Amino acid sequence: MIQLLRAQILRVKSCLLDDLEIAGYGGVWMPDALARKYPSASRELAWQYLFPASRLSIDPQDKVLRRHHYDESSFNKIIRSAAKACDIGKPVSSHTLRHSFATHLLQSGADIRTVQQQLGHSDVTTTEIYTHVLQRGAQGVRSPLSQLLKGLEQTALG
Repeated sequence: MIQLLRAQILRVKSCLLDDLEIAGYGGVWMPDALARKYPSASRELAWQYLFPASRLSIDPQDKVLRRHHYDESSFNKIIRSAAKACDIGKPVSSHTLRHSFATHLLQSGADIRTVQQQLGHSDVTTTEIYTHVLQRGAQGVRSPLSQLLKGLEQTALG
């Protein structure tokens, strides 16, 4: 992943350099306080979106030419297309991937607070929605000793 992310940052840098040559380019949108404190930050690489939109557009709030982030609906189209290419019959979206991430964390033994933090939920009750899929009960809890004994038994039976 590190190599892929570095390559993506280089693409963003190239895109930014092209954008900076355009008269009227205002950089990415910055919250008001940051924009005042760091007036040139909107044009610096560190503040650019990692997945920028393919085109510049006029910001509806301040009428400045900007490059916004890649739209979520575009990501979902790519994800749906990949799922179709893999012959996955169920609907798949970015939310499906997020849900799977949370579920796998819980299934792997992560505590609910860790999952809450990873998902960025302010209230743990929102995170608890993901626990319904576990439904393991007592049958889902296995002692490492019983797993070891089962493995030994299978080995002995050959």
